[in-house]
Amino acid sequence: MSDKARNPSVFASARELREYLAPLRAGGKTLVTTNGCFDLIHRGHIQYLFEAASFGDLLVVGINSDASVKRLKGPDRPLQNENDRAAIVGSLKMVDAAFIFSEDDPREFVEILRPDIHAKGGDYPKDMIETPVVEKYGGKVVIVSLVQGFSTTSIVSRIHHSERR
Repeated sequence: MSDKARNPSVFASARELREYLAPLRAGGKTLVTTNGCFDLIHRGHIQYLFEAASFGDLLVVGINSDASVKRLKGPDRPLQNENDRAAIVGSLKMVDAAFIFSEDDPREFVEILRPDIHAKGGDYPKDMIETPVVEKYGGKVVIVSLVQGFSTTSIVSRIHHSERR
């Protein structure tokens, strides 16, 4: 059984998702995109996604592929595979759709989806690499609040520390 059959909000690619979104956007729905590894879902992720969703009608989340997470976070990551991470994020009530992307940055999928709003966490600068692509199509970048003390890296570190005791 394919992941799509199990979770209808998980799409194979940004291109497939664009086709699904086309009639919704033609009907006036505002598209918000964001992206990340989402390796272990924690309170910071939940607040980030709720806040991102508040900027529009549809929230779409790009999930970094396993290979890109390894390049970005190191050889011990991800902790969960890309299909599981996409299924978990796609199942959250504030998320309308999720998909996996293999690039190290979101510019290609932003170019494909052309969001009205592209949201990133408070640890990112507003002038990030995808900003010119978002703005080229009349969209804007928003930075959502950062919940201090919540990150997958810090959770993994605490687990390792407690194992050594």
